[in-house]
Amino acid sequence: MYNKKFISVGIDVGSAFSFMTILAPDGSVIQKPFKITHNNKDSLDKAVSAIKKAEELYSLESRIFLESTGIYHFPLFCYLTDCGFHASIINPIITHSSKNGNIRKVKNDKIDSKGIAKLGLSDDVPVSQFPTKLVLEIRSLTRKYYNLTDERSSHVNKLMGDLHTVFPQYLDIFCDITGKTSTMILRQYGTPDKILRGHKKTMIEKISKTSRKGLSKATERYEKLCDAAKAAKTFGCQIDSVYFNISLTLDLIENLDKALDSIMQRIHQLVTFHQNEKFIQQIKWLSTIPGVGFLTAVTIMCEIGDFSAFRNPKQLFAYFGLDPEVNESGKFVGSRMHMSKRGSRIARRAIFAVALASIRTKRNGDGINPYLRKYYEKKSGQKPKMVALGAVMHKVCNIIFAVLRDEKVFELRSPEEHCRDYQRPCLQAA
Repeated sequence: MYNKKFISVGIDVGSAFSFMTILAPDGSVIQKPFKITHNNKDSLDKAVSAIKKAEELYSLESRIFLESTGIYHFPLFCYLTDCGFHASIINPIITHSSKNGNIRKVKNDKIDSKGIAKLGLSDDVPVSQFPTKLVLEIRSLTRKYYNLTDERSSHVNKLMGDLHTVFPQYLDIFCDITGKTSTMILRQYGTPDKILRGHKKTMIEKISKTSRKGLSKATERYEKLCDAAKAAKTFGCQIDSVYFNISLTLDLIENLDKALDSIMQRIHQLVTFHQNEKFIQQIKWLSTIPGVGFLTAVTIMCEIGDFSAFRNPKQLFAYFGLDPEVNESGKFVGSRMHMSKRGSRIARRAIFAVALASIRTKRNGDGINPYLRKYYEKKSGQKPKMVALGAVMHKVCNIIFAVLRDEKVFELRSPEEHCRDYQRPCLQAA
């Protein structure tokens, strides 16, 4: 039996319309499932009127529960909260698992909305609040940044593939074929014939100016280009359409670089404009962790949203989808453990980048984070490297949680120092 002191409103959200069901605190139906058309004001007003009528009838406030549907629940959620209602988001994994309670295999939007309303009356149903406008703005920018970064990477791979077809020796000369010097050569001297016909002095001066290196280094690079061009005349398919594709790909990469720069400028503007907000201060605290850059700190905080929802590091670890899948049944215990990957893909990507950066070494041989580096070396001697890196990611999550919990900059301390600091208050209390 339900024993709630609020009216539960369940909404199964679709792209163009949704279905809403209203239940009383005892689980009885107040309003049968009915359709809400998103672009119809009369339909939206009817839904609001039905909720308010139920509140007046029972003299209780309502709680509205919407299933998370990517982007489709955003407008409806904002509309309901602007109308003064208490609304929450339910993870679709939770709603889908609750549908298995009925042995009959029946599924439609009306039944789903009723199931969501019943779920809202359940004890301790996990819900998430809607992020603030600032979080949503910066999150949309960071996610777009990563999408464009992936698109850029695919174009770079295509560029390398085309060069491997017509000019394979070129790939050994430049470590970054999209760098300024390489791009200049490909645009002005894009074929082996043009390189061999080019004026030596002019080319060396252009290479020197673009790369900002001396003439001796530029001359060395020029000679390598000439050797590669001669080799390409012997081994390489000279296809004009491929060179045309190379030119188009360079244009696309250039445009993507401009778009990425504009996104970063916009993120910096928002962070500067809202610098007094606690959310921005949390970004600054994360930026003090070794291996965490500005974009990574912004990305992690945007994916976390409201940190107050997390009570311990394990919750944060699970929220990112880094927790292991447990596969046990009877006497069987699964030995191959994998990440659940039920959280934010971009957050996992950021944590992975931090873990990689943390175990790298400086020019003097010291680790970026010497304690994590030592921990990784110990784990990699016992486990595969990716498993060891996963353990480092777990440690990174613990560090992120501690920095945000204590609300102060990161301090590099050994595990022994952490233990002493943790035990000191306990000893004083005793």
